[in-house]
Amino acid sequence: MWTPAPANIRAAPLNPDRQVNWLPSAGLPQLQARAQLFQQIRDFFRDRQVLEVDTPLLCSAGVTDPAIEPLTVIGGLSVPATRYLQTSPEYAMKRLLAAGSGPIYQLGKAFRDGEAGRRHNPEFTMLEWYRPGFDHHQLMAEVAALMQHCLGRDEWRKVSYRELFQQTLDIDPFTAGVSQLRDCARSRIEVEFDSDDADLWLDLLMSHIIEPGLSGLCFVYDYPATQAALAQLRETEDAVVAERFELYIDGVELANGYHELGDARELQQRFERDNARRVANRQSPRPLDERFLAAMVAGMPACSGVALGVDRLLSIATGEADIRKLMPLAWDNC
Repeated sequence: MWTPAPANIRAAPLNPDRQVNWLPSAGLPQLQARAQLFQQIRDFFRDRQVLEVDTPLLCSAGVTDPAIEPLTVIGGLSVPATRYLQTSPEYAMKRLLAAGSGPIYQLGKAFRDGEAGRRHNPEFTMLEWYRPGFDHHQLMAEVAALMQHCLGRDEWRKVSYRELFQQTLDIDPFTAGVSQLRDCARSRIEVEFDSDDADLWLDLLMSHIIEPGLSGLCFVYDYPATQAALAQLRETEDAVVAERFELYIDGVELANGYHELGDARELQQRFERDNARRVANRQSPRPLDERFLAAMVAGMPACSGVALGVDRLLSIATGEADIRKLMPLAWDNC
């Protein structure tokens, strides 16, 4: 009989002076639901003729984004240099796209050094896919189709980042100054720090005020240019926007997608700016992925891509709010 690990039961160890919990974190029904979701995802992409690929977990370069910290593996006999556990298969998959793979997806593990809790695990399952010829609006529609396939939820909406702030907080995030953003945040949230970084206040307002009120399936798109990451920029009449989106389901952030930037020179400049911010934040700078940049020089087809947290998707599908109870062995149990 399958037995998940209860909080108050410890298995008998060989050493009677040391209590060791060896039991799984999830029950058999949760493992079966996980397997069913994996199969649904693979069926969805098979029917759309999107090729499944898998890329290395150990990478020679870590991402430069100051908001993402990779887990590192110290070199050994076969690999003398430090390697980074992938925070996303993005760079490797884009090299495949540049080599002519066509539409591809990957369902596998990713790693990020940071919070561990009911919605975060340093080791997690990520679904990432790329669609040559799609812009970010076309990809949003396909993400919505996947949600209908996996969750049976076919109602969805999309709203621009700008409209969302204007509707919710009566603030234009593209023109508001730091003092206005700071005052707005402090009037609604208890804040014990100060900063001249507008994006910090925008992130705080988004995560603490706006996100919890997003009901149903909601795509937020066209972010400020300062939050572009690896997305293309587009000029509008009065602002420059990043062609990216995030999907929220009942206030839970689930996916992050880009109309992908393929310009190698601009990508290198963004990586260098990231490293400058890392140094300013007293974080270690990261080596640039030269193979990825070389692939971009060779030419990646115009495409859009998206990364989706599968453990969170399973949480929504099952109604279990704690993703640790849906993992065979959660971070604190392996």
